[in-house]
Amino acid sequence: MTVRDYLRQVLRALGREDPPVCLRLNGQVHRRRAILKHDFFAATALYEGPCGKVVLKIGRRARLFGLPLRWLGRLLTAHESRLYQRLDGIPGVPRFLGRWGDCGLLHEFIEGHPLAKGEWVDDRFFDRLRDLLDEVHRREVAYVDLEKRENILVGDDGRPYLIDFQISWHLPPNRGGRTSAARFILNVLQASDRYHLLKHRRRQRPDLLSAEEFAASYRPPASIAWHRHLFRPLTKLRRRVLRHIEGKPGASGRDGK
Repeated sequence: MTVRDYLRQVLRALGREDPPVCLRLNGQVHRRRAILKHDFFAATALYEGPCGKVVLKIGRRARLFGLPLRWLGRLLTAHESRLYQRLDGIPGVPRFLGRWGDCGLLHEFIEGHPLAKGEWVDDRFFDRLRDLLDEVHRREVAYVDLEKRENILVGDDGRPYLIDFQISWHLPPNRGGRTSAARFILNVLQASDRYHLLKHRRRQRPDLLSAEEFAASYRPPASIAWHRHLFRPLTKLRRRVLRHIEGKPGASGRDGK
């Protein structure tokens, strides 16, 4: 085994494996059409069958240098499943279709594409995305990962959709969600969401911003500046290694469009 093969094995969520070729949904066979993404934390694939197109996301199951990490895959999958259920019925959030094993979840496939750099979306796109984000916030959830353009889908209907709630924040009342500390964290993270929305609007449709909004889009909250200095170098290093061992020069693909 080469060094590249070994790194590929330990740094991918499923190691040397890929998502299954077939899966059963409602007792019917659905076949894999594409692997959308496979990184350290999860592998995501598109399936098609009698129920239409569905997305399977499998949390990490592979060991890391011999250390078991399946517990992490179970934890993240359970968390994301709860988030999809909490956000059920919001236009712009894919419909949750249930769990798959202990580390997997299923959701509907949205016809569309990830928001591209410099893409000229229609005049109502970011207003609709703001409304979508506002509804997510009203349900006491912070999206957290809005910085990544790939998480914003432009549907074939021209409307915005959000995917990948793996690191979104919600703390139920029975777990301390009503405490002042939890409310403070929620407010900080939701403020970061609103900043990233403003930043995307400035990059994609600056003509729709007022002078005040344009200036604000260059003033990130202190929490974002702190995160950039502390964690972004590690994230960039991990992605660079994964791209190298996969032989792909660009960023990873969409997760469950």
